[in-house]
Amino acid sequence: MSDQRPSVQTAAPLARAAAGRSGARPDGGGEPAVERRHPPLEVGPDVVRLELKDHRLVHELLGHHDEHLKTVERVLGVRIGVSGSVISIAGDAVERELAARALGELYGVLEHGYPVYPSDVDYALRILAGDHNARLRDIFLDTIYIAAHKRVITPKSVMQKAYIDAIRNHDIVFAIGPAGTGKTYLAMAMGIAEVLKQAFSRIILTRPAVEAGEKLGFLPGDLAEKVNPYLRPLYDALHDMVDFDRARKMLERGTIEVAPLAFMRGRTLNDSFVILDEAQNTTPEQMKMFLTRLGYGSKAVITGDITQTDLPAGKVSGLREAQRILRDVAGIQFVHFSERDVVRHRLVQDIIAAYERAESSAERSGS
Repeated sequence: MSDQRPSVQTAAPLARAAAGRSGARPDGGGEPAVERRHPPLEVGPDVVRLELKDHRLVHELLGHHDEHLKTVERVLGVRIGVSGSVISIAGDAVERELAARALGELYGVLEHGYPVYPSDVDYALRILAGDHNARLRDIFLDTIYIAAHKRVITPKSVMQKAYIDAIRNHDIVFAIGPAGTGKTYLAMAMGIAEVLKQAFSRIILTRPAVEAGEKLGFLPGDLAEKVNPYLRPLYDALHDMVDFDRARKMLERGTIEVAPLAFMRGRTLNDSFVILDEAQNTTPEQMKMFLTRLGYGSKAVITGDITQTDLPAGKVSGLREAQRILRDVAGIQFVHFSERDVVRHRLVQDIIAAYERAESSAERSGS
């Protein structure tokens, strides 16, 4: 498919606008133009136009009932009009240029056969707002794994792309940042993909069995049943990527192992892709124990959020201490996420930022 970028230019009077409204192709061809609910905008100095070529891709770019356009309008406060395969954008200079850049980049992604979902539009706006020169194709087209139901798993931010590249190029990677940034999910996708390619013989998922701020009391059952509630999030992510029957068989064969961190003591993990989740809840002793389990041909990814530790008061987080001790060790890579990388509901990003502001204000008041 063509790698040519859509042209972006300031609007000028076009005879094609009337043809687009009448339903004919603006270039005089026989194929009808895509009919949209966003009427063409009047030409003016504050209007930027995107001239696109493939009517089918234009239809996909705008989204079902113009859902993608509505997202751009809502987030950036611009107005968008459509005439055939010409998209016009009006608004403040910075916002309209960002909108044009985002739509042009998403069109380029579509040209390469990647489907654009409503959430991708939101991610694209966040990425380009932070880095106007970012190339969405370099990020969105970096396919990590095709999950169950044929859903493609790819990075959704510049930092997620850097994280994936770090996992590919280093044997030990620490991912530190708030919840919802894809730290564990992407690591699991990478691990499953690597195991299926037979780059590793197994994937091991582990986390410390620490209660999240509330006492659960006595739990019934044998040891496996007692620790299962702590490991449930890992199972949930696993079943999101691999259909239930396949996941069950991989667990039965030991190709995938899900275990509490305490079960790692005394083991040597060879030819394994190992993920330690919720690492902020490890003690320094547990972190050292985990890191020294790594054997030949193995890779470890450690994820956590040092602002959400559930350790008893006064206990130092093993993740925080590892960050201090290991930051200059060659072969170990640290990747830091922020609220800008959150890929959950858009409000989650604002909630994290609000809490960080409140905590910073409280620290300043107490000092």
